[in-house]
Amino acid sequence: MKDIQLLGFDFIHSYKMEKLVTARIDISQAPYDQTTFLGRYRYFMWISNPTLSLVPAKRLYESRDLLEKYRRGEEPQGTTEAQIRRAQQEVFSAFHPDSGALQNMMGRMSFQAPGGMILIGAMITFYKSTPAIVFWQWANQSFNALVNYTNSNASTEVSTKKLAIAYVSATSSALAVALGLRRGLANSKNALLKRFVPFAAVVAANAVNIPLMRQSEVVDGVTVNDEDGNPVVKSQYAAVKGISQVFTGRITMAAPSMTLLPILMERLEKTRPFKRYNFLSGVCQVLFSGVLLVFTVPLGCSLFPQRCSITREQLNVLDYKRVEELKKASSITIPDKMYFNKGL
Repeated sequence: MKDIQLLGFDFIHSYKMEKLVTARIDISQAPYDQTTFLGRYRYFMWISNPTLSLVPAKRLYESRDLLEKYRRGEEPQGTTEAQIRRAQQEVFSAFHPDSGALQNMMGRMSFQAPGGMILIGAMITFYKSTPAIVFWQWANQSFNALVNYTNSNASTEVSTKKLAIAYVSATSSALAVALGLRRGLANSKNALLKRFVPFAAVVAANAVNIPLMRQSEVVDGVTVNDEDGNPVVKSQYAAVKGISQVFTGRITMAAPSMTLLPILMERLEKTRPFKRYNFLSGVCQVLFSGVLLVFTVPLGCSLFPQRCSITREQLNVLDYKRVEELKKASSITIPDKMYFNKGL
C-alpha cells in the first residue's frame, strides 16, 4: 500500500514537473492583460520601475539574448520562469517596441520619476525669479523633447531640422506662457495662484512639443497593421489619434504633482520648521513629486492601450485618397480593424 502511495506521489510529482517544464511563456506579450486599464497599469508599473534605469547596457543586451534563445527553445538548462520574466521586464523597459533599438536611458519611462522629480520640484520651487523660470523651463522642455523622440512611433523618421524647430518652438511657448502669466499675475495678492504658473507652462509646451516632435507622423502617416502584424497602409488619422492620447497621458503624469503640491506647500511653508529652514521647501517638493510620479507615470501610460487601434471607417476620415490609390495599385483589402504603436 505504501509503495502504491509512493508510486502515486511520484507520478503526480513527475506530471507537475513535466507541466512546469513544457509550459512556455509567450515572451512577445506583456504578462498583464493589456485590454483592461488595471492590466495596463500593472504592466507600466512593472516597466517604469525607476531601478530599471540603473541596469547597465551589457545586462540589457544579455537579457535580450536570453529571450532570443528562449524563443528558439535554446535557453540554458535550469533557466527559471523568474529569470525569463526579469529579462522580459528589462527588455520591455529599455528597447523600442517598433525598431528594437536600445533607447536612450534618460528617455525611458523608467527614468521619468527620477528625472521628473527634479524638474517638477525645481519648477514649483523657483517660480518667482525670471532667470530661474527661463532655466528650468528650458531644462524641462529639453527633457520632454528627448522623451518624445525616444518614445515616438518608429515607422516614420524625423529630420534633424524638424527636431530643432520642434524643440525651439516648444521651449519658446513654455517660456512665453510662464513669463506672460508671471507678469500678468505680478500684482495679484493670490500667492497660491502664482504657484500654478509652471503647470500652465508645461501644458502649453506639451501641446506644442509633442505634435512638433512627431510632426512627420502627421504629415506622412504611421504604418497601421492587420491583426497578424502585416503592414496595411500609412495613416494620418492614426498619427493624430496616437499623438492626442500621448498628450493626454503626459498631462496626467504631471498634473498631480504640479497641482496638489502647490496647495500642500502653501500650507507647509506657513509652519515654524519651514519658516526656520528655507531649504526644506525645495527638498520636500522634489521628494513629494518623486513619490507621486512613481504612481502617476504608469497611470498616464495606462489611460490608452499602447497598441492602439483604428477602424476602416476612421481610416477614411483623413486617409481616403491614400487608401483608394493603394486599392487601385495593389487590389488590397482593408481590414475592419487595424493596429499601430501610439508611442508613450
